[in-house]
Amino acid sequence: MSIYNDYVQEVVERKGQGLNPKPIDGAELLSEVIAQIKDLNNENRADSLNLFIYNTLSGTTSAAGVKAIFLKEIILGKEVVAEITPTFAFELLSHMKGGPSIEVLLDLALGDDVAIAKQAAEVLKTQVFLYEADTTRLKNAFTNGNVIAKEILESYAQAEFFTKLPELPEEIKVVTFIAGEGDISTDLLSPGNQAHSRSDRELHGQCMITPEAQQQIKALQAQHPDASVMLIAEKGTMGVGSSRMSGVNNVALWTGKQASPYIPFVNIAPIVGGTNGISPIFLTTVDVTGGIGIDLQNWKKKVDANGEVIRNENNEPILEQVYSVATGTVLTINTKTEKLYHGDQELIDISKSLTPQKREFIKAGGSYAIVFGKKIQTFAAGVLGIEIPKVFAPSKEISIENQGLTAVEKIFNKNAVGTTPGKVLHAGSDVRVKVNIVGSQDTTGLMTAQELEAMAAKVISPTVDGAYQSGCHTASVWDKKAQANIPKLMKFMNDFGLITARDPKGEYHAMTDVIHKVLNDITIDEWAIIIGGDSHTRMSKGVAFGADSGTVALALATGEASMPIPESVKVTFKGSMKQHMDFRDVVHATQSQMLQQFGGENVFQGRIIEVHIGTLLADQAFTFTDWTAEMKAKASICISQDETLIQSLEIAKSRIQIMIDKGMENKNQVLQGLIDKANKRIEEIKTGVKPALTPDANAKYYAEVVIDLDIIDEPMIADPDVNNVDVSKRYTHDAIRELSYYGGDKKVDLGFVGSCMVHKDDLKIVSQMLKNVEKQLGVVKFNAPLVVAAPTYNIIDELKAEGDWEYLQKYSGFEFSDILPKSTARTEYENIMYLERPGCNLCMGNQEKAAKGDTVMATSTRLFQGRVVEDRDGKKGESLLASTPVVVLSAILGRIPNMQEYKAAVEGINLTKFSPISTK
Repeated sequence: MSIYNDYVQEVVERKGQGLNPKPIDGAELLSEVIAQIKDLNNENRADSLNLFIYNTLSGTTSAAGVKAIFLKEIILGKEVVAEITPTFAFELLSHMKGGPSIEVLLDLALGDDVAIAKQAAEVLKTQVFLYEADTTRLKNAFTNGNVIAKEILESYAQAEFFTKLPELPEEIKVVTFIAGEGDISTDLLSPGNQAHSRSDRELHGQCMITPEAQQQIKALQAQHPDASVMLIAEKGTMGVGSSRMSGVNNVALWTGKQASPYIPFVNIAPIVGGTNGISPIFLTTVDVTGGIGIDLQNWKKKVDANGEVIRNENNEPILEQVYSVATGTVLTINTKTEKLYHGDQELIDISKSLTPQKREFIKAGGSYAIVFGKKIQTFAAGVLGIEIPKVFAPSKEISIENQGLTAVEKIFNKNAVGTTPGKVLHAGSDVRVKVNIVGSQDTTGLMTAQELEAMAAKVISPTVDGAYQSGCHTASVWDKKAQANIPKLMKFMNDFGLITARDPKGEYHAMTDVIHKVLNDITIDEWAIIIGGDSHTRMSKGVAFGADSGTVALALATGEASMPIPESVKVTFKGSMKQHMDFRDVVHATQSQMLQQFGGENVFQGRIIEVHIGTLLADQAFTFTDWTAEMKAKASICISQDETLIQSLEIAKSRIQIMIDKGMENKNQVLQGLIDKANKRIEEIKTGVKPALTPDANAKYYAEVVIDLDIIDEPMIADPDVNNVDVSKRYTHDAIRELSYYGGDKKVDLGFVGSCMVHKDDLKIVSQMLKNVEKQLGVVKFNAPLVVAAPTYNIIDELKAEGDWEYLQKYSGFEFSDILPKSTARTEYENIMYLERPGCNLCMGNQEKAAKGDTVMATSTRLFQGRVVEDRDGKKGESLLASTPVVVLSAILGRIPNMQEYKAAVEGINLTKFSPISTK
């Protein structure tokens, strides 16, 4: 059977699912399609023409290469297709956005046929995804006196690819759709358990919110054909949680507009809103797609006659509505006045949604086009020997005399590209920065690969110090979905220049380590900027930003990222930790005390948390920086002491060396290069040439928070508060409760020790606690299942060397096997301890979950509805988050312990401790 016939069979199957034919990305299939187009009598010719024109992916896919060559032959008259004239062939090339299409257009523009060359030049003037090989051809042709090359360069220098685009409409009509009350997680827009389908955009779109919600959106579109549907988080923040380009893609698929009539299921221009705005990481993805994100502020805190906030019986502020955005409300975005209107009534200023830079993104159909456009304009002006014409909005540069720099301001100033020489920049400045480390994770990696293909990138930027493709999100179950997707992903990324968790050649042992742990290890400079395809890209060295798959692709392709320098909140500590407390409790208490100190306002949201925990090694400090995603911070920076930083870098070096010893090094010697850079940084610190990064004494912060360790006397538990009568208060990570709140009798159905929040000491705590229990009771009996997943293989190796792993094996009823990995997800759990394969496991929720309706006690990061555990009829699933000792004891008892039981269980155990340092 031919490949085409196989494809037709798949088309029939998809039609049964209500889906269109899957877009073609393979050269072999498209070659067969073209052969059928050439055969005028072929029964499949009409369908083949439709597939060729409307259903082939662009960029650097192998199909795009075949398509571009065939269009070139039509333009040159070597092939004649009545339905595709040379003029139409040029139009199709113009929508292919780079890679082989640019190569073909350059061939034609620099060729001998003047008429064809001029047509090709007109198309090239609209293109921005050019790389060094393309620009070199243009430069050489110009140097050799080619007139067409000169015309193209002059057009690029004037940025006509941007200036000739249609201007923004003065008014954009929207009709509202409340997607949910309270914070809306990206899990609602793109569920983790459907991660396998993300690269199939139409299929994945079926999982957004609910089928009922999708039908409501379609009904609103039918009622208001001249309006865009705006998805809203009522009384909450839109897009909290994971960094999912697929979430925005789904919103755009249902509510946006098609980017090109010839590229299927790639939509742009979604419009979203939230009472408390848009999560920073989600807003970046909105920018990528040329959309609009609005901070609606349609509810406010109620105040009395004296201006004091009125509170309810739980001491929470009472909210009152400023204006309604009930589903079906028609509003108008006025891009000229930068206001939101309901009829003639002005509701709110939305100038922050329509900054000069954001207007450019909207006009260009996304931020990529602007990033690449600025590069090509700079290149062209340089070749022509002229000043760069002022076309794009100037980057905002804020410099305040006699004001020092926060840590993030120092890092951004060091890594800034293209700023005014000698000018020191402060928060609020728009900056293009060099990216040092990039991470791609496995459930978004296929989309990152698609984005790289779409922007015609073929190899990693040489300015990136190191990049890693993980395998942690699909580590739990090596099922058919993983087997179909992951090897393909690993080969693409390995070829592109990344260090990959799995070897495409199968020579080294698969490393399913949690991506954040690996990125933390390969970050060997606290002045580094890290971009990772996951919201928990929150390193304890440098400043790390979780990002969507598109921003990750951009960082890989260009070695750069663009963003305003964020404001910072300084977090310091006083007092001392009590013997029975764990550092995880300090992390949760930080959130709780901050909210108390600021009257319920989350001053962390959208800002950098500069945390002064310099006596903790990078592994332990990561527990804090990791949780800052749940604090809704944009990122975090750990201020470390010289000696502590040196120790952390030495540990990082040893782990990078293990990766080299395993055979993970690539031809560019990336890993050895990281070790060399770590050695250089250590020497700089030791000699005093460049001590560990610290902020200036006169730096200015948005707020300063002092955490009192003395008042933390009980384990602190983050509760999803699933039965709160105020729906907007559920699943927020803000309900932090002391152990005694639960009275020692709340049933626990499953315990989970794992995720990026734990480190080696946590696994040692599990071992020590089990020994304690056995000593006290004579036997270790679990009254609820306990799932334990070390985040990395290195940790297991170190535990084996130190004698702890054998104790974990002794008490376990299941131990993972690399030789025979699970091929199906576990659906039922016994009351035993499971030693699972390193990776994300239950925290991700895309492969294995707790039983529906369970109460789970976990060390992980997420408590969103449906993430770790789904609801069942009559009982909501809930995932409470706590320290390792609380989780272990809860599984043993089958309930949350009381304080007496907890203290007895941790007696003599070396919990993770922290001693504050003076910041004066």
